[in-house]
Amino acid sequence: MDTQYLILGGIIVSLVLVQLNQRLASPLLAIADRWLRWVVFAFGAAQLCRDFDLIDRQYPVLVAAFFLFWFLGETLYNWLAISALSVSPLPLFPRYTINSSGEEWPVQPRLLKIREWLRAQGFRQTQALKVEVGGGVYLRVSVYQDATASLRVEVTFLPQANGAIGLCFTLTSVTATGLRYVTDNLTTPFAGFYPENWCVERRPWSRSLSHLLGRHRARLAAAGVTPVPFTIEPLPDLNLAQSELDRLNTELGFLHPHPEREDFGKITHEGRYRVWKEIWMLNYLGRAARYQ
Repeated sequence: MDTQYLILGGIIVSLVLVQLNQRLASPLLAIADRWLRWVVFAFGAAQLCRDFDLIDRQYPVLVAAFFLFWFLGETLYNWLAISALSVSPLPLFPRYTINSSGEEWPVQPRLLKIREWLRAQGFRQTQALKVEVGGGVYLRVSVYQDATASLRVEVTFLPQANGAIGLCFTLTSVTATGLRYVTDNLTTPFAGFYPENWCVERRPWSRSLSHLLGRHRARLAAAGVTPVPFTIEPLPDLNLAQSELDRLNTELGFLHPHPEREDFGKITHEGRYRVWKEIWMLNYLGRAARYQ
């Protein structure tokens, strides 16, 4: 089959994936589309060079060159975005506040099914929170607890640039010895350090809350620990965790000390590299790095 038809087919499939993902906000579809665009760009640019005699090189060499060119271009874009975040006034570990307008689940069947599933499993909504991510844009978080108050489920609504709404879950349990078990499917990079008493597993590929809940309980069972009821409300608990993460990552060199942030930005050069690497891992492999 002619390469031109394959390239055209790839473009059409990419457009279909984009349209489909506007309704589903699926990170899996987004990963597939990123790989497809990368391949289409490499082969398409090489085809143009061969058709118009722009570069006198073999076709496989041109494909490899443009494949690398895409990598370098996206690396530059991500690095500039990380640098802009570092010097922006937006805190990396912002404080949560009460969402005074209530729980505010988006009126979409696929999302409302998850709320009904939580209720059917015995979870009850305890607090509706929000956190500012810049420019007056807020992430809404709805926190649920099981009947024993020993397991919390944070449902985070992620607005997408295309207007769709992504959904991520964070499951948290604590033990009598002070261990904090966290299982989530967040698709945003963290790249920093967790406290030693945190046992974190990030599973961006797992989009099913029931599967994530099963994995969280399996981790607790495998470790032979029994979670205890939470003694504080979600809002102060989350803000204490944010403060601890900020302190620890400053001490370990992921962030600059507060007095130096105005001159050098918040994230150190080592920290920027770690964020860049995790962006690539999440965007193209759907995997989060594990840092302790």
